[in-house]
Amino acid sequence: MAAALALLAAALFAAALVTTQFGLRHMDGLAGAKISIPSAAALFWLLLPLHGFGEWNVRAAGVFATLGLFFPVAVTLLAYEANRRMGPTIAGAIGSTAPLFAVLGAMLFLGEAPGLTQSGATLAIVAGSVVLVWRGSSDVQQGTAWGSWVAWLAAALRALAQVIAKAGLLWWPNPYAAVLLGYSVSTVVIWIIAARSRRPESRVYTQRGVLWFVLTGLFNSTAVLALYTALDHGAVNIVSPIAATYPLFTLLLNSVILREERLSARLMIGVALMAGGVAALLSA
Repeated sequence: MAAALALLAAALFAAALVTTQFGLRHMDGLAGAKISIPSAAALFWLLLPLHGFGEWNVRAAGVFATLGLFFPVAVTLLAYEANRRMGPTIAGAIGSTAPLFAVLGAMLFLGEAPGLTQSGATLAIVAGSVVLVWRGSSDVQQGTAWGSWVAWLAAALRALAQVIAKAGLLWWPNPYAAVLLGYSVSTVVIWIIAARSRRPESRVYTQRGVLWFVLTGLFNSTAVLALYTALDHGAVNIVSPIAATYPLFTLLLNSVILREERLSARLMIGVALMAGGVAALLSA
């Protein structure tokens, strides 16, 4: 069940990446984040009567709320900035290393020591992800050195979020509450950041842009819910690498919707590495 939910999370994250591409054609990234994160939080609050909190755990609730200080808000903004400074190729390749940080964090703080098969499978998935997103260095822009640090920080924070979420779920196995509290805090953070921003484009909204970013928020938040539910049922060193297969789903969506991909040796190698890594994790 954990593996299936992690794959669902990967597919939803990929869908969010595609809708983000459409949204960024009409609005600035910060303006989009001001729409996507609050819209997801609003949806989860509206659906709360159907789900409920169950038995409240103050300690875990504090963990989930603290998590919202940087996830998803900081990770989203850092990823946008890395993309702007370095282009999507290098930023995406660095972002694909997040499972390595997650597995290391789980080993240090949760005692989840991966075996040789799990370690090899994780490396294969990360390598396959990098191969899929890599298209050469022609899109590198100015500020690469600083942009690389931004991309590494985003990857590390994304991994840290998974470890922290897992720790909170051990105290209170309620993924819905984890998403609701995290997104609610992130909503406050993004509006504070936007209020202090001096970029005029961050205050420009268009109807199409708003619709695309609302859809992005729904995809991302549902993906996080699937990810947290997977973490509630399985170990970080299994869930995180499988959830990192989202570039494969992005490839499929781009092929169908944007028609940007063609079969090549690079794609075949990337898919083979990721598929082999997932199969190894499932058989471990």
